[in-house]
This record gives sequence, structure tokens and C-alpha cells, in this order.
Amino acid sequence: MLNFEDIWPSVPYILEGIGVTLRIVAGAATLGIILGILLSLCKIGKIAPLRWFANFYTSIFRGTPLVLQLMIIYFALPQLLDIQIEAISAAILAFGLNSGAYISEIIRAGINAVDKGQVEASKALGVPYAKMMKDIILPQAIKNILPSLMNEFITLNKESAIVTVVGAADIMRRAYIVGGDKFTYFEPLLIAGAIYYVMTLVLSFLGNMLEKRLNRSA
Repeated sequence: MLNFEDIWPSVPYILEGIGVTLRIVAGAATLGIILGILLSLCKIGKIAPLRWFANFYTSIFRGTPLVLQLMIIYFALPQLLDIQIEAISAAILAFGLNSGAYISEIIRAGINAVDKGQVEASKALGVPYAKMMKDIILPQAIKNILPSLMNEFITLNKESAIVTVVGAADIMRRAYIVGGDKFTYFEPLLIAGAIYYVMTLVLSFLGNMLEKRLNRSA
């Protein structure tokens, strides 16, 4: 039998975790996009060592658990480097590095899907490679892969709950604390699940709006 009477007073405390979650997601998404673009350019480039590095990087971060990467950055790096990393900073770094590997594959596929005639025409007009990628190829690739990017951001938003293992006071951590304080976990975790669900719906709505706007401007 569900009983939310004792939990309602703690709902504002759980909701405060939204700010922490959004901070982590925004920071990780920014880092992931920048890193993903750089890695994708290395993968399609002609410099073999950079291509090898980008592929090796992607295989490492896609082939190991995200929670392991987070724990290495939060627990192991301070031990090796004799420094202290805050939980939120460690989460942004871990999620950003991980997301960059996935985003690089998405962008690489998007770049390869752009009509080859665009590249040939740019070369014929003498457009420098960097300018061609920035002004011609990448904008078209981003437009084509926007749904995949939004799916990655939605996944990132949900996976951010993993930060509870390093003590960051996000939505999930606060729900767990409330559960321990009230000696009942189902209700606060159900509230946390509802919050994540609403956040996912909002991200999906924003992605659809952006996609429609780009289609109208095409």
C-alpha cells in the first residue's frame, strides 16, 4: 500500500536535485559535443596516428561501463595524482568523455552521409578544408543527425543518475536519502522516476521543435 503523506514534505528537497542534474548534463553535453566533433574529424582525416587514436579512444569508452569510468575519475585519479576532484566535476568529466565517444560516431556518420558533391564543389572553388567543414559540411551533418544527438542527450540525462555512487546530491541521491530517512524507498524513488520522465519529455519536445525549425529553414 503506497503512502505519500510522509513523503510530500520532502518533495521540494528532491526537486532541488534537478539543478544538480541539469548542471551535470549541460556540462557533459558541451564537453561531449566538442570532443565528438574533434574525434570525428580525426576519424575521417588522412593523418593515420590521429585516426588510430580516435578509434582507440572510442573503443575504450564504448567498451567499458560508464560507472567504472566515473569511479576511476573520482576515486582512482585523486590517488594517482594526489588531488581532490569534486563529485559534480568528476561526473561532468566522466559523462563528457564517454558521450564524446558516442557523439563522434554519430557525427562521423552524418559527415559521411553528406553528398560528396559538396566536398568536390568546395575543393573546386578553392575553399580551405577548415572553412569547408565549419561552414558547409558540419551544418548539413548536424541537421541530418539531430534526432540521434537528441537521443544521446536524453540517454545522458537518464544516465546522470549514476552520480549517486559518488555522492553528488542529484535527484536520485536525494530520493535515496529521503527513503532512508523515512524508512520507505518506493515512494521517493517513484517520485524521482516521474521527475526523470518529465525531463525526458521536455527534452524530446525541444528536440522536435528544433528539428521542425531546421526543416522550415532548409
